[in-house]
Amino acid sequence: MKTIAFIGLGNMGGPMAKNLLKAGWSVSAFDLSAPALADVVSAGARAAVSARDATTDVDVVLSMLPAGQHVEAVMLGDDGLFAHLPDGTLVLDASTGRTRTRSRCRRAWSRKRRMESWSSRATNACWSWTSGIRRSISCRGSERWCCR
Repeated sequence: MKTIAFIGLGNMGGPMAKNLLKAGWSVSAFDLSAPALADVVSAGARAAVSARDATTDVDVVLSMLPAGQHVEAVMLGDDGLFAHLPDGTLVLDASTGRTRTRSRCRRAWSRKRRMESWSSRATNACWSWTSGIRRSISCRGSERWCCR
């Protein structure tokens, strides 16, 4: 089974991570909020002590962070995830933030690992993610990665 690192377990991230667990995925989770992390861990996720720890031995990284500066802090820089993730890791960012931040991160990942990350946008209201109703996340990236 593939493992997903889920970083950011707030109003949308927490319910999304729990729905992935219900669907049978293995989830390694991290959030700065101890109650948010505990909630997802109680549903079956592995608790990580940092974003980097969450991405150990995973196939997919999914981030759902509150703003662009949080995405840059987690992904970029010498201690950011992009400096440590192995080639072949699929990175999906569905964070709230500006397109410019997503583009900067996508370019950095592509240069570093010679592959493409996907930027994604979660649709519908926060309440809909807690209901278990199927919701869509629209993604932008190359076709060769869409069926992984």
